[in-house]
Amino acid sequence: MIDDNYRQRGLRNNLVKKLRLKGILDENVLNAIGKVPRHAFFDNALLSHAYEDKAFPIGEGQTISQPYTVAFQSEKLEIKPGDKVLEIGTGSGYQAAVLLELGAKVYTIEFQKKLYEHTKDFLPQLGYKPFFFFGDGSKGIPAKAPYNKIIVTAGAPIVPTALTDQLSEGGILIIPVGDRAKQQMVRIKKQNGKLLKETYDDFAFVPLLGEQGWRNA
Repeated sequence: MIDDNYRQRGLRNNLVKKLRLKGILDENVLNAIGKVPRHAFFDNALLSHAYEDKAFPIGEGQTISQPYTVAFQSEKLEIKPGDKVLEIGTGSGYQAAVLLELGAKVYTIEFQKKLYEHTKDFLPQLGYKPFFFFGDGSKGIPAKAPYNKIIVTAGAPIVPTALTDQLSEGGILIIPVGDRAKQQMVRIKKQNGKLLKETYDDFAFVPLLGEQGWRNA
């Protein structure tokens, strides 16, 4: 059982205030961030950093994303309750937990076997139960397509066509695209079969590995 005490909830409320000041305006996203016990995703040695607006290592060359990044991507997805969402890069499971708090039905895929096994076991202990998959997320999960929303939590060299193909009409894909050091956040909407592209600020994600991502670690 995770200890989610008064102090942790207070720190979480302060984090939500910081995100609001940074420009996150969607109250549903802020409420979701305010509900997920981020400290549960941290080792005891790093517990004091759990509610800082920073990314931290979680092993296997991966990180738990910065809360602002999670909130930004979640806001741009415009999640509606019941949306079928594909998450590329399960990682720690923190982003999936936020999506579930928003009422989404989440399918999440992880490339790193150890992370997949850890998060598949850990996340349901917090009460979060997405559908877990292990494999090459750059190819999506075509067997479960189409998806209302797709979120990519790793930096891609291109927008994989496999993902835009699996997006439903009216759907939204959010993905960081660039080189290994820095990416620009890209949002794609599928309208009347066409892909409408918007770009936002630069971010820094770990690389998206796989056939339609970076091919080597």
